[in-house]
Amino acid sequence: MHSEQYIIEKAKKDPKVFAQLYDEYYPKIFGYIFRVTGDYSTSCDITSETFLKAWMKINSFTWRGVSISSWFFKIATNELNQFFRKKKYTPYTLIDLSIIGMYSSDKKIHFHNGINNALTEMELKDEFRNVHQKLKMLSPKYQKVLVLRYFEEMSIKEISEIIDKKEGTVKSLLSRGLGKLKNIF
Repeated sequence: MHSEQYIIEKAKKDPKVFAQLYDEYYPKIFGYIFRVTGDYSTSCDITSETFLKAWMKINSFTWRGVSISSWFFKIATNELNQFFRKKKYTPYTLIDLSIIGMYSSDKKIHFHNGINNALTEMELKDEFRNVHQKLKMLSPKYQKVLVLRYFEEMSIKEISEIIDKKEGTVKSLLSRGLGKLKNIF
């Protein structure tokens, strides 16, 4: 059994094991969402909702040899889709995960320090702000594939799995998105 597969099977039975997955993937998912939305508060809400939904649905996750990170990114992408459809994001159930023992206050400090460091690093870079402002001018479908490819450094195949599109469609979205971004610059 693959080690990640083993951890996922354990996470289905033990919320503390799911917390290990949360610890590992929270910064990556938050970074992706923040790069797309550009808003700290909204990103926190969407990331929390992403992991809440993952935790509630972990028993339905079926191992197919693909990392669970793709599943987390897919849930996050669906939450971003919902955000862009509504233009105002209202999570239907935000639960403080510490209530159900999923993480302790020392882990909260660790995450907030990591997030604050990432935010500080990104905000200090004028280039990031400039690119992000230009990205926001694109349609969400282009924003997501460009962020996944160039900020999250994912392969075409991984992006294809996350957004449920064929690899050719992903390549096309990337090409068109880059063209539109080039025109904006």
